Amino acid sequence: MAHAMENFCTISEEYDIDGEVGFALPNPLENLPDVYNDWMFIAKHLPDLIESGELRERVEKLDMLSIDHLRDHKSQRLAHLVLGCITMAYVWDQGCGDVRKVLPKNIAVPYCQLSKKLQLPPILVYADCVLANWKKKDPNKNMDVLFSFRHTDCSKGFFLVSLLVEIEAASAIKAMRMQELDALRKALLKIASCLEKALQVFHQIHEHVDPQVFFNVLRIYLSGWKGNPQLSEGLIYDGFWKDAKQFSGGSAGQSSIFQCFDVLLGIPQRASGGSAAQFLQDMRMYMPPAHRNFLCSLESKPSVREFVLLKDDADLREAYDACVKALVNLRNYHLQIVTKYILIPASQKSKDKTSQEPSEQGNKGTGGTDLMNFLKTVRTTTQKSLLKEG
Repeated sequence: MAHAMENFCTISEEYDIDGEVGFALPNPLENLPDVYNDWMFIAKHLPDLIESGELRERVEKLDMLSIDHLRDHKSQRLAHLVLGCITMAYVWDQGCGDVRKVLPKNIAVPYCQLSKKLQLPPILVYADCVLANWKKKDPNKNMDVLFSFRHTDCSKGFFLVSLLVEIEAASAIKAMRMQELDALRKALLKIASCLEKALQVFHQIHEHVDPQVFFNVLRIYLSGWKGNPQLSEGLIYDGFWKDAKQFSGGSAGQSSIFQCFDVLLGIPQRASGGSAAQFLQDMRMYMPPAHRNFLCSLESKPSVREFVLLKDDADLREAYDACVKALVNLRNYHLQIVTKYILIPASQKSKDKTSQEPSEQGNKGTGGTDLMNFLKTVRTTTQKSLLKEG
């Protein structure tokens, strides 16, 4: 088959995709070199510093540090996570509408320099807060997050459930070695199974994340400064850029795994035009460059859909549709989650006359999108890719 994925070891090495955790960073570092102890102290104590009102003062007193001591990829990724968390905390502080529009140069300069090196934007992205913000607590593989913003922000549940969904779905990547007809059919069934398991993991969010706490606390710290009326011109990164810059906050749209399945299965999300297609394209710049390159590599080859249509084999078509249906089910469930965790709390908050947040912002995603319209468009495009109706 023309689309045959190379040996997984080759893919893993070239595109930084791990055999166990997929696009997540395997075994992230938990500490930076000692020269960055002041950064680490603030990041590890964000809940207390925010609650006491000391956070901004502590950030403003930091020395300007060079990034030269961040010599390997994992230390650079940890530093990007640390500076991203500090930046979000500095901008939004206690989440009461007191927003800072200028990031001090002692943080802005090293953050922007590091972001340039990593080819990521200087804002907390999905690759930071989900893919690199985890550790194993014990030999039983129980997990915890490295950093959170508030003591009661349910970030552990939200970030770890997102990570586990990602890992479960990414386990399908190893099945993408399609040489012959029967092998491809089995690979598609494996992918469908992995997506079904990812959906089951997704259900755990109800056990670990409270809708009101997510909407009114954690979501604030994930919000970006693009399409956000509270920072309508963006954020000024003092000492690095003269003008304010606009960047989207971390969102599931920045996950490589689901764009990977769209490309692999020939689901024309980006060809559909409109704001959804543009948003998905824009979000690739928020992914690590190796993962962006992987998506481009997939796009340069014929899709599985083309091969399935060419062969006109009933069992192969059925296996293909099983994958698409599993993806549709995940996207339907995502819509339900957004209704429970964003739309309903936003509606309740809009009745609160004391709310500091513009009402229209409540219905937007942390990436700045019109969330429901975006997700419905993506879901509908996926549904239309089924070969058999019904």
